[in-house]
Amino acid sequence: MKQPHMTQTPTASASPLHLVYGRPPLGLADVLPSAVQVSPLIPGSPAIEEIADASADSAVVLAPPGTAERDYVIAQLLRVLKPGGELTVMALKDKGGSRLRKSLEAFGCNVDETSKAHHRIAFVERPGLVQGIEEALSKGALRDLTGQGLWSQPGVFSWDRLDPGSALLLKTLPALSGKGMDLGCGIGLLALGVLESSAVTALTLIDIDSRALKAAQRNVTDPRAAFDWSDIRSQEGPADQDFVVMNPPFHDAGSEDKALGQAFIRRAASALRKGGTCWLVANRHLPYEETLKPLFAKVTLKAEAHGYKVYEARK
Repeated sequence: MKQPHMTQTPTASASPLHLVYGRPPLGLADVLPSAVQVSPLIPGSPAIEEIADASADSAVVLAPPGTAERDYVIAQLLRVLKPGGELTVMALKDKGGSRLRKSLEAFGCNVDETSKAHHRIAFVERPGLVQGIEEALSKGALRDLTGQGLWSQPGVFSWDRLDPGSALLLKTLPALSGKGMDLGCGIGLLALGVLESSAVTALTLIDIDSRALKAAQRNVTDPRAAFDWSDIRSQEGPADQDFVVMNPPFHDAGSEDKALGQAFIRRAASALRKGGTCWLVANRHLPYEETLKPLFAKVTLKAEAHGYKVYEARK
C-alpha cells in the first residue's frame, strides 16, 4: 500500500524551535521565518503529534472553529512547548474567537487578549502544569467511531457521519472499472463503495488533510488502494484515468469558495483519458455546470435529492 509522503519531524536540539499552525493573517502575529508549519492541511508539514514534549520555544496558531478540534490543537501545542514558551492563538470572533479565553484558562493559562481585524488574539506562556490536557487530546484524537474499524477525527469533513451528498453519490454510482481517482477522499467512504466493483484495478485516494488520509488508510485496506497527501490545485499528471469520483469541497478557511470545486473539476478533466468519466456530487445551488460543459463531451444529471445533484461527465 502506497503511503502518503510525510516531511521529517523536527527533533529537539540546541537551536530554538518555533512552530506555526495554519496560515495566520498577515499583521496579526509575528511569525518567524524559521517557524515550522505543523498544520495537517498543508501538505509536507510534520505532524504536531510527532513533535517531542517540551521541545518548542514558541508557537502561533490560527485556531480551527470546532471546539474539539480547537482544544486538541491547543493541547498539542501546550504539550510541545517548553514551560514558559510563548503561545499566540487567534480566531475570527464568530469562528471560535469569542471562546479562546475560556479554552485557554481551562488549561491553566493566564491570558492576555486583544482584538484586531475581526479576530480575537490571545497571548499566553505555557504554565508549568497544564490542566486537562489528556482529556482534550483524547476528545480530538483519531478514533474508531463504531468499534468495528471505521476511523475518523474531529476536524475532518463530516467526521462522524456519512454526509448526504456522498450518500446520494454512492446510491447513484454504477459499478466502475479500470483505474481511477477519489479527489477529496475524506476518510474513504466513497472509496469503499467504488472498490466493491471487482473490475476496478486501482484507486488513488487524494486529500489535502493528512488526518483524513490517516483515517482512510485504516478504513480502506484493499490492496488496490493508494494514498496521496496533496493539494489537487497544484497537481499535474498524465490523462490516463478511467474514472474520477468526487464530492468536492466548497469552503476554504471557513468561507464559501466556488473556485475550489471548479478546481476539482478541472483536475478531474485533466486526469481522465478520452471517454473517461467523472462522477460528481454537489450542492444544488452551486453552478458547476458552467465549468463542466466546456471540459467534457457529455454532461448528464443522474440524480437530484435532498438539496444535492449528481452528474456524470464523460470526456
